[in-house]
Amino acid sequence: MSEVVIEDKGAVRWLTLNRPEVMNAITTDMLSQLNDELKKADDDPKVRILVITGAGKGFCTGLDLKQAAAGEGIGGAGLASAGARHYSTREICTVTMQRMDTPVIAAINGPAAGYGLDLALGADMRLMSDRAILMPGFAKMGVVPESGGTWYLPRLLGWAKACEVAMLGDNLSAEQAVEYGLVNKAVPADQFEETVSEWAEKVAANAPLAIQEIKRLFRHGLTQDFESHSHHVLMSVLNLFKSEDFKEGVQSFITRKPPEFKGR
Repeated sequence: MSEVVIEDKGAVRWLTLNRPEVMNAITTDMLSQLNDELKKADDDPKVRILVITGAGKGFCTGLDLKQAAAGEGIGGAGLASAGARHYSTREICTVTMQRMDTPVIAAINGPAAGYGLDLALGADMRLMSDRAILMPGFAKMGVVPESGGTWYLPRLLGWAKACEVAMLGDNLSAEQAVEYGLVNKAVPADQFEETVSEWAEKVAANAPLAIQEIKRLFRHGLTQDFESHSHHVLMSVLNLFKSEDFKEGVQSFITRKPPEFKGR
């Protein structure tokens, strides 16, 4: 059985981590497949947004600790051989997500720990079931947030709060995660999938060229001064003015009819 299940719902592609018997703990095969699927989705013009979630009751609990204890998998002896290549910049899923122009929603349906938490932090938006928890217990395991957390946490939370989350290592409820600014919204479990779909479909219905350019400019803005960034924004706007989608958006505004964007 595939460790990453792909399902297209219109212009929304769902990627589901599929080891529910171990709360979707990661393996080298899962990471490799997920990384490949992220790249495929970003190259597919029919995919306007990705949703990453977990099968069963968990989102992703990070390393398979039973494998690691047995000297197997990423956290065991395999780290020095096959597992190590998954920690090169070409293979880290969160690096791929950071490079992507296609937006990503993390649908945190259950516990997110270790790599799973970093994976969620690497998404552009995060929706969290009120039954889920975030488990930033890296220091309690003798490791650090190894796949993006050390970059994302200070930017999302500020220095002191990031230190609180990472160094105390306490679990965070959905309510706390919203309060801290780590997730966009906490959703009742019985409404979770419906709410995720609504958010994803709303993004997918907007002009895809503009959505991709927004993400690209947000990313670039993190490393640019205001004046340089403003120049890039102006060039992007001038290019978008030439698109069919912009003409469609203008016509939609004038006629009050829903737009049908083509991504051209």
